[in-house]
Amino acid sequence: MEKHDCSSATQEYPHPFIYEVKLTRAQRIRGILLGSILVPLRITLAALLFLIMWPIARLRLAGLSKEECARPVTGWRSWLFHPIVWLLSRAVFFSLGFLWVKVKGRRADLKEAPVLVVAPHSSFLDMLVLCPTQLATVVSRSENTSLPVIGALLEFNQSVLVSRKDPESRKKAVTELIERLTSKGYWPQMLMFPEGTTTNGRALIKFKPGAFLAGVPVQPVLLRYPNKLDTVRWTYKGASWTEALWHTASQFYTNMTVEFLPVYNPSEEEKQDPNLYADNVQKLMAKALGVPATDYVMEGRVPVSTLGGLSLPLASPGRETLSLLRKNGLEAHEIEAALAKIIDRCLSGAQSSKANADELTSIFSLKNKQTAVCICSLYSKDETVDLRQLYCSVSALMDFSNFKDLLHSAFKFFDHEGKGSLSAEELSDLMGALFGTPQHNTGALYAEASSRGLLTEENLLQVLTTHPTYQRVVNDYLQPEEVGSQLLLAPAANEKAVNNNVNGYLHHNKKFK
Repeated sequence: MEKHDCSSATQEYPHPFIYEVKLTRAQRIRGILLGSILVPLRITLAALLFLIMWPIARLRLAGLSKEECARPVTGWRSWLFHPIVWLLSRAVFFSLGFLWVKVKGRRADLKEAPVLVVAPHSSFLDMLVLCPTQLATVVSRSENTSLPVIGALLEFNQSVLVSRKDPESRKKAVTELIERLTSKGYWPQMLMFPEGTTTNGRALIKFKPGAFLAGVPVQPVLLRYPNKLDTVRWTYKGASWTEALWHTASQFYTNMTVEFLPVYNPSEEEKQDPNLYADNVQKLMAKALGVPATDYVMEGRVPVSTLGGLSLPLASPGRETLSLLRKNGLEAHEIEAALAKIIDRCLSGAQSSKANADELTSIFSLKNKQTAVCICSLYSKDETVDLRQLYCSVSALMDFSNFKDLLHSAFKFFDHEGKGSLSAEELSDLMGALFGTPQHNTGALYAEASSRGLLTEENLLQVLTTHPTYQRVVNDYLQPEEVGSQLLLAPAANEKAVNNNVNGYLHHNKKFK
């Protein structure tokens, strides 16, 4: 797919975190016939190549001390093992059907650009880009080091490792990253995927600032898969990694194009502001790809769009909860009655605001526990849910409650001491409840709404209903489903507004729903 049409792409998918491989009947039959033969052969061959690579990768650092491993490998360990692992890596992808890789442009040398930034990030199969970049050093999750073969290859690569669960690990990784990028050729060239997660490639999501923190020149690298059938995508919703692997390995061959754009030299302003630097490179790459540059990001495991510091989930937990409840046969008055039970429980303080799946089944009189488990999964990683979040995010979409009443209830939920004002942390919790997803950047809203260091319900209501940015969020996002349905039927005035425009996001999100 050499170029995307922005309008058709955004109409086809509501956001970049959804992708499905769409097959005709003939393609399905062909895929089954070819897949039953090619997939087992290709997976077996790739596995054998990985097994050969495993001990060779370990040998590169074998016998070295911890201090020696913390320095770039040179000498015979480099010139002997590097070409062998490079050749075996290319052979793995060749065995999976990537017979050719078309390279456009010139790869910059280490002194010109210490880091290569690659986009769009579509799949684990993107790692093929390491072959035309001579196995450039990458950043990876430290948890991956425990995986067979992958751990050995990360060690061979001398990758920068970071644990997403440990803030100290992140700080250490940032320090190491900056040190390597500013080493003036001491460390090898690095390669990073600034999107930080995989998408369907129909838009570029917001770049993370990691690759831009050092303020050094970067070389943008574009990845394209110009194939009749686009099989490589692996996204948050839709095609799984196993489906991507099966469909790709079922093809006779898969084309990949790697394009090296000219080196991007940052201005003094960009050097001082990594986020500005990242945004400008993102826009440049999006223009070259012919796709929108968006503010979409993945926070935790939830795709969101950002506006005014608020994180707006692309798939509203409240809407999905209502959908599940209605599929379970609940009428509007039954949902309203259950929400009344929730508010009584939360305000009484007699029971915890946290509820497990069994309690949720009882509150809503559900026919089966599985619906409750699904609802819990929309709000947390375990089988529990904060009832305050559920109440606020669902009530915002019901027509029995206006926003003023909803905010009043939410304010009472989080004004734990009954002092009539909220702290910055309590405001984050309140806004997280309204949107059904954690809010980590409510500082600007707190500063806008607080008076003499106090944030009262009256001040918060005034800002949320009169400030242009927050008013737009309230009017467009926290509204009854019936209003959303009317918007669903109204055509977008300007499809191009989906880029960096929350209204475009809302239109498409409701369209999806």
